[in-house]
Amino acid sequence: MNETYAHTARRLLEADTDGWTETGARALLAAIGREARLRPVGRFEEPYVNGEAYVELAVPLSPPSGTGAAAQAAAFRAVKDELTAALGEASIMGVYGDLGPFYDSGPLWGTPYLRWRGRPNTLELRAGESGPELVLQPTGPVEDWFWRQGHGEERAISGFFGSTTDPANAGLGHPGGWRARSWETVTGSLADFLSTLPAETTALGHSIGMPVYGRGAGPGAPLLFEISCADRLVIGCFPPHDMDPRPQDLGWGRMADHPATRETWDDADDPRWRVDAGGPGEPQGRELARMLVATARAAGVRQPEDLVIGGEAAYMGRYHVTFYGLGLPTG
Repeated sequence: MNETYAHTARRLLEADTDGWTETGARALLAAIGREARLRPVGRFEEPYVNGEAYVELAVPLSPPSGTGAAAQAAAFRAVKDELTAALGEASIMGVYGDLGPFYDSGPLWGTPYLRWRGRPNTLELRAGESGPELVLQPTGPVEDWFWRQGHGEERAISGFFGSTTDPANAGLGHPGGWRARSWETVTGSLADFLSTLPAETTALGHSIGMPVYGRGAGPGAPLLFEISCADRLVIGCFPPHDMDPRPQDLGWGRMADHPATRETWDDADDPRWRVDAGGPGEPQGRELARMLVATARAAGVRQPEDLVIGGEAAYMGRYHVTFYGLGLPTG
């Protein structure tokens, strides 16, 4: 059967899963008329269900025409645009990071997702190993899993989570976050975040503008970094004038060294120090993270809780976003 992604999405939304019983889920699988897979309740899913025998039906869509992160991001974005035109803007969007629902991991290029939340079921567009997937899932189990990860242990939640004020999100719970307790943890969380960011913002069609402030880097908590990402990741640095070691010794360059940053900051002195980390699949996340942490510490930031994400970063279009995976405070 040849049909548009929007048609498949509507059929999933209109489906009767009979409470995700064995009979209901199997009937849905047969009715879908194309390749799909059911995820049964196992030991990782069992604590979060309430009588369901399955927690999702995933429909793989056409794989990307090329290989690599850029091709994967473009394929996801194409489906996202078609579904948005047909169904309206998703009420939830985000990135799973390395910890997806029921402790799954996602593809290495990035883990973006969009959800059209409903009751009793939610439709999700998810990055799969071979390309984008449409996933129908009972709303309760996946949200219960997410909520219960808010126990405060380091790395309890990865990625970021954004929601709108759409009535579909009535009753949506937001778990508590966690705080990094060592610079080693900050380095790891920044590396994970930055490595895949341009692929994920490209796929989702939303850009990030994230100021990062540093207590101890000067009076109050002055601006220390600005992370900007749409289809390329660029980072600006605003170090104290007397910082030792010097920014260039830590890896920072000027506009002449990173001419693509002109599209974000056309004043060569604001910020004076910057780096162009590249597009989908290109950022060297671990190196970038080490550079940011070394700069923060050289600037006088004594502990991770003194590295603060600016509240401006919490708005991506209509979405209010929590950057759970960074483990840093927002202020």
